[in-house]
Amino acid sequence: MKLNHRLLEESGAVIGEQGSFEIVAVESEPEPEIPPDLLGALEEAPAAKATWESTTSVARLDWIHWVTSAKQEKTRKKRIQDACEMLASGKKRVCCFDSSGFYSKAFKSPEPAP
Repeated sequence: MKLNHRLLEESGAVIGEQGSFEIVAVESEPEPEIPPDLLGALEEAPAAKATWESTTSVARLDWIHWVTSAKQEKTRKKRIQDACEMLASGKKRVCCFDSSGFYSKAFKSPEPAP
């Protein structure tokens, strides 16, 4: 496992030292942060918002990733409009989109409990 400089310092480990770690499941999937423009569009479309709220956190993350992966503002606006239309029609998952999140900036490790 490769550690960045900050994690290396926080762990107290030194380069070349062996360590161990434990992977534990989170109690619930963390809620993704909704971009303000998407949130605004959902607020203006009650049927879309209702479907949004009935989906899973992972499905919502896919919608967010689909919107935020647009390279041009025009495309992003169209995706937000399309997302609201699809959600309003009851569609809970965005189709034809790589949902692996491999390229998504939205995916991150869960924060440890305080």
